[in-house]
Amino acid sequence: MFRSFRRIGVLGVTAVATAAFSAVAAVPASAAEGFEFTLYAKEVPTGQGDDTTGPPPELGTSFAFADDLFRSKGGDNVGRDGVSCTVVRTGNPNDLLCVGTFVLNGGPGGQIMGQTLLSVDPDAEEQAAFDIAVTGGTGDFKDARGTIRSTPDGDFSRLEFHLTG
Repeated sequence: MFRSFRRIGVLGVTAVATAAFSAVAAVPASAAEGFEFTLYAKEVPTGQGDDTTGPPPELGTSFAFADDLFRSKGGDNVGRDGVSCTVVRTGNPNDLLCVGTFVLNGGPGGQIMGQTLLSVDPDAEEQAAFDIAVTGGTGDFKDARGTIRSTPDGDFSRLEFHLTG
């Protein structure tokens, strides 16, 4: 959500970070406890440009983005995500409250929901790695809990899922 959460980003002078996912192993639903996998996410272009110049973000400003999810960089597409973020603190750092849903196809399949309070340093050239709390799921991920570690990885974001259920 969360980009993933796939790509979680920042507004104004800060850059938008992309969430990425890598390989999902085929695992039966009963393996939800202790289930770990990595996916790569790449942001879906919006056609609205990515101008990062302009005024700093304002409190209450919201934005949304979506990513395609892959087993490996440029590999098989295994799903998508949708994330919305709202600026809840301005300055240094900026804090963004982000909520998202990852939709995974195949085995395993279902949705994973997550959220994070993302602190963004407006002077940093790249978003630091951050954790996303898993708040639930559907399908094979019903009752999922755990964390997702999002790390920038070139044009992708690497998401490491650590789920319990």
